[in-house]
Amino acid sequence: MNLNEKRWNDNYLEEMLLFTSKNLPMIKVEDNYVIVKELGSGSYGHVLLALNQTKGNLMALKFMQKNRTDLHVFLIEYCLSLCLSTHPCIIDTFGIAFQTERHYIFAQELAHDNLFSLMKPQIGLPEISVKRCSIQLSSALEYMHKKGLVHRDIKPENILIFDQECRKVKLTDFGLSCRAGTYVESMPENLPYTAPEMCSLGTPDKLNAQGSLDIWAFGVLLFCILTGYFPWTSAITADKNFVQYAKWHKSSRIFRLPNQWNTFSTEALEMFKKLLVPDASKRCDSMEVMKYVKSPWKICINANKCKKMY
Repeated sequence: MNLNEKRWNDNYLEEMLLFTSKNLPMIKVEDNYVIVKELGSGSYGHVLLALNQTKGNLMALKFMQKNRTDLHVFLIEYCLSLCLSTHPCIIDTFGIAFQTERHYIFAQELAHDNLFSLMKPQIGLPEISVKRCSIQLSSALEYMHKKGLVHRDIKPENILIFDQECRKVKLTDFGLSCRAGTYVESMPENLPYTAPEMCSLGTPDKLNAQGSLDIWAFGVLLFCILTGYFPWTSAITADKNFVQYAKWHKSSRIFRLPNQWNTFSTEALEMFKKLLVPDASKRCDSMEVMKYVKSPWKICINANKCKKMY
């Protein structure tokens, strides 16, 4: 991270947080917006489709409950989202943030849906769609990592789509994002996307968060949307599928390739071995996938069909 990027993190963001905290108006939603429907919900609150009565445009309003969200946490997510939205593959966040008696709220552009909505169990997405996602997401992650930021929650639900073919996708939800080097605690539960160094944390332990956490999650995401299933339940020594993968990764000459990886081409396996390295210090950066997008990722039985695809 160079001096300019460090200054962006340490000074610019702090100034934004301070300015926004002092200029967060208290308004009534119904006086300015027509709520159309709910788009999604979670532990943070919910996202509503709303019509701006002044400008007449539709937008997504993210509501975060005050009784569950500290003001500082809200401000960090909003300000990070606003700063990062200059990248074409990161969701556009408008300069609209306010509060009601019960919620903190900010506005973002409206997407068609999220990547999870496209996934078919045990099938996944067409390879061409996955490659489009990989190109756009690798660029978004590179942008974040160069600014010294870690997303920490890469998963299909946080990838917004704007068309069914994934020609335009955007990274969203920066609620867990932090500066690289921040010490973070273990999560309440380990998801398949959670890196092994995070999974192995004990309750009192903390981990120095680095971009390598996102790279692991990115690799699992690509596996998941290519196949329609997870490579493992959790990256821990008690998970048979993960242990088999870790052994094969350490020595592919001695240990057999796990069955769930048999559908991938030699090139794809090489890419995954660089993304999904159990040793966090040896993981590649997100742009490494660009070296493989012109190669087939899944073994194609129909040779004529493969020729047409590539």
